[in-house]
Amino acid sequence: MPMQLDGPGLAPLAGGKAAYLVVLLHGVGANGNDLISLARAWRTILPETEFIAPNAPFPCDYAPGARQWFSLADRAPEKLLAGLREAATILDRFFVELLASRQLGDARLALAGFSQGAATALYAGLRRQTQIAGIVAFSGALPGGEGMRSDIRSKPPVLLVHGEADDVVSFQSMANAQTVLEAAGVSVTVVARPGLGHAIDDAGIALGGDFLRYVLKAPQADAGVAV
Repeated sequence: MPMQLDGPGLAPLAGGKAAYLVVLLHGVGANGNDLISLARAWRTILPETEFIAPNAPFPCDYAPGARQWFSLADRAPEKLLAGLREAATILDRFFVELLASRQLGDARLALAGFSQGAATALYAGLRRQTQIAGIVAFSGALPGGEGMRSDIRSKPPVLLVHGEADDVVSFQSMANAQTVLEAAGVSVTVVARPGLGHAIDDAGIALGGDFLRYVLKAPQADAGVAV
């Protein structure tokens, strides 16, 4: 039986049927509640958007009760890539069900992730056959490197945001991901946050929200303001 994902969500602030869908992917050792705060920050500028933060499918290797998208016990590139492929297969079914139940197309779907969730969002979004609107990746790496390129099937625009003082996922990971993605023909925007560690700051949240509104082609919340 296929694995089912669940987790917290927020209905569109405007009420009624969702016109857009943003899926938030948490980091290792956390759960969906960890990222739903992003939805609270973004829903004011994306009032017709439904936000969903699924709990990762697997128990965390080192934090009982927490979740992970894939194991980090063996960090060999081929092992990490295999874990990403498994997570992406589960997420792909999840996206199909979400979009079908809301009668939305892939162009109305965007992903945002933090840390391991950023890597998972990048991989899952880029391997979808039909292109989604875009991907925001905070403080993430791109495991698998060149091996990952062969799995890219579509090329949605990507925003990479990373703290220069990150001591968990190296700041250099952003440049490495940019190199791989641009070589594959993906449009990438990179933002370095001086002094920021392994976290998402207010500036990153604001940039992520603006990027999502742009790629989803969502109207501004304020009536009378030209888009």
